[in-house]
Amino acid sequence: MTGRYRVTVTVEGSPLMHGWWGSEATARRKFTTWVGEHSSRTGARVTLTDEETGETLTEWPDPG
Repeated sequence: MTGRYRVTVTVEGSPLMHGWWGSEATARRKFTTWVGEHSSRTGARVTLTDEETGETLTEWPDPG
């Protein structure tokens, strides 16, 4: 792991790709980019997690 903030893309619950960034702002930009790149995939989910606290900062689609 090279950073505190992890962005993960899963499809139908299986991991597709992930990356770590030290800057939350950079990780949020990557999150937005990956949502755009993978939003057409059936069952896709993109999650931004703070690995230090374990908190999910945001996810797409919104589970709400």
